[in-house]
Amino acid sequence: MSDLSYLPPSLSVLIVEDSVPQRQHAVRLCEQIGFTDIWQCGNGQEALDLLASDRLPRLPHLLLLDLSLPGMDGIEILVELGLRNYSVPIVLASSHERALIESVVGMSPYILAGLSKPLSLEALHGALKGGALLHGHTDRRQSPRTPVTVEMLREAIAQGQIVPHYQPKVDGETALLRGVEALARWKHPELGWIPPDQFVPLAEREGLIRDLTLHMMDRSFAQCASWAAHGLRLTMAVNLSPHLLRHATVVEDICTVKRRHGLQPSQVVLEVTESTVVEQAGPGLSALARLRLKGFGLAIDDYGTGFSSMLQLARIPFTELKIDRSFVHGASSRKGLRVILESAMGLARGLEIATVGEGVETMEDWRLLQQFGCSTGQGWLIAKAMDGDELPLWIKNHHLRLRDLRSPGASPLQA
Repeated sequence: MSDLSYLPPSLSVLIVEDSVPQRQHAVRLCEQIGFTDIWQCGNGQEALDLLASDRLPRLPHLLLLDLSLPGMDGIEILVELGLRNYSVPIVLASSHERALIESVVGMSPYILAGLSKPLSLEALHGALKGGALLHGHTDRRQSPRTPVTVEMLREAIAQGQIVPHYQPKVDGETALLRGVEALARWKHPELGWIPPDQFVPLAEREGLIRDLTLHMMDRSFAQCASWAAHGLRLTMAVNLSPHLLRHATVVEDICTVKRRHGLQPSQVVLEVTESTVVEQAGPGLSALARLRLKGFGLAIDDYGTGFSSMLQLARIPFTELKIDRSFVHGASSRKGLRVILESAMGLARGLEIATVGEGVETMEDWRLLQQFGCSTGQGWLIAKAMDGDELPLWIKNHHLRLRDLRSPGASPLQA
């Protein structure tokens, strides 16, 4: 039996399959893997009714979903799951052609894999081992979001409730730590963790994005300086909102925080979301050009998710191209993603800029990035975002994994 240490204890699965023999086969596979609670439905409406009922103590850890079902098909079920805010990790199963299966895989961030029938134990293992979402499974049905007000956000910034967590970025060849990305995390004293997609858009709408960004930079740059004082020199990547780029003093603000902590501009990488349209000769473009002129690194983030990618790369002096996780996760098994990924790598080489592969969750995808010459990678396979005090222990443990993570062509002396 394969190693099951990657799975949490006490697993539950809901199998949605109209064929009784294939459903029984799926049950046997899930039992072999170690699922302790297995529910079965023969059609989509029955599955949705079960998920909404009190018969389940909580949402299952996995939904094993057939695409071809009587009445409501698998794609309609995916739409309904999204409308009901059910964050259930999903593995698709289908007898249709691979091109169709792969197109459906991209419809939801909760789809771990799309497998061809007949299902095999090895394929199902592979899908689950790459599915880091299993570890972060939460019951969205029982945990509705609490509205965040502008007063709460203003108070959180003033009181320092929003803090940076740092996700490591490692060298594509040696797997050695090269830098970190600072990610905003808000732990409210009563509500607990509030996700960034709730408070960042609010900060942008209510004119608080400058205060939030400078607060994050101040904390992140201080941490970077502290690491450097102990002999650990890393690059620090921070996100810049397009709303902040239009602020008249943005360049001076960033330089002031940088000087306060004694950092060199080369230690800082400023990330701008790719889908952000920076008007030609506008204040945003001017600000980015000035920041690059002063020596800061510039990264185009989430590359491939918008429509202005090529134009942005041609107009703005980026030093780094970050390829969105939607093109990295599962690329080792999906031809379409591999072609896009290789094309992006070739484009970056032609422009002589570094590349970062986001969302690295499986060794197979990491090997593919290395094969294509990706400069650095980040994702759950390497590390989750962590508090700054946790990084030294992570580095110690990470060194034990270098042999496995470094590129097969890398010299042992490099790691």
